[in-house]
Amino acid sequence: MRYLIICLMVFHLVSHATATETLKADGYQGIWFELGQKSEYGDKYSGGLGTYTTSHVPLAIYSPKANKTFFVYGGTVPGKRHLLIMASYYDHATGTVPKPTIVHDKGGVNDPHDNAALTIDGEGRLCVFISGRGNTRPGFIYRAAKPYDIDSFELIHTREKMAYPQPWYVDGKGFLFLFTMYSKGREAYWMTSPDGRDWTEAKKLAGFGGHYQTSAQRGDEIISAFNYHPGGSVDKRTNLYFVRSNDFGKTWKNAAGEPLKTPLSEIKNPSLVVDYESEGRMVYIQDVTFDADGQPVILYVVSSGHQPGFQDPDRTWVTARWKAPEKSWELNPVTTSTHNYDVGAIYCEPDGLWRIIGPTAPGPQKWGTGGEMEMWTSAN
Repeated sequence: MRYLIICLMVFHLVSHATATETLKADGYQGIWFELGQKSEYGDKYSGGLGTYTTSHVPLAIYSPKANKTFFVYGGTVPGKRHLLIMASYYDHATGTVPKPTIVHDKGGVNDPHDNAALTIDGEGRLCVFISGRGNTRPGFIYRAAKPYDIDSFELIHTREKMAYPQPWYVDGKGFLFLFTMYSKGREAYWMTSPDGRDWTEAKKLAGFGGHYQTSAQRGDEIISAFNYHPGGSVDKRTNLYFVRSNDFGKTWKNAAGEPLKTPLSEIKNPSLVVDYESEGRMVYIQDVTFDADGQPVILYVVSSGHQPGFQDPDRTWVTARWKAPEKSWELNPVTTSTHNYDVGAIYCEPDGLWRIIGPTAPGPQKWGTGGEMEMWTSAN
């Protein structure tokens, strides 16, 4: 599971955690956040952001061996906006969740950009990759002391520059880690490690203005979809790109399997899926996955402006599906919604059914982030 919707309840901490302590909370409470960029229709985005952002993946992983779905989220101290990195699981046998573990106290940080992502290594131990922010707040990697257990975590790596973590564990090889560094804007990097402690030098994947990406794994293959930021401005994000690697990051290719020269440094390059910049349209990446045939599918929102409020045409949810025989991308609009940060997930089932879950219906604040949750399905 890429995302987990959980009921968030007020909790009381046993005490304040430090980076080396492992404490429990009595319940679940996600951090709330307001960006502070105001316009006629309110803040650019705000609300409950315990599972923010789409560039923090995976947030939840189902383990068949343990029959549990493990997950991480951004918690907080009751009555405050004080980020705590939390880990827990849903037990499918009992239908219950335990008291969550405080993996790391961010020490006064109130920003969910520092949320974590999760993977599970070859020994069954949870590895929590905690984001830094910009070039000022470091990132951290924790590993559980025991397989399929959340009771105790060990800090195994600290990295000065590590934002938007996307860790993937490849059996027999180790960790392939996609992340962002603020080198010339938000640029995309990757590095690898056999154990989470010792890492290769960071290598730049894409760097031409800045990028937001999201990624997925299927066996040995890692795929990533990303946009680009003209002039480094996230308020002008546009275009859709796609890359894939099935050799632990030694080579990256486009959807057709053509090798790419990294770092990608040109706006027009062989990884480009759709040139939305020429249409004056913006792109908000939501999710990427594989269909039943193992081909990539990207879910994203196309918009005509970065501010909240009325737009014509409205924000359109689109799927891009790679059709291998034709060596082309098939684009299909799904629905519209009222905010650029209305974010959902796509699931492609083994039987061919596609399922999109997201806040595509207006909520109480029509032009605010999120809305009423809906599920869209398609068999073709």
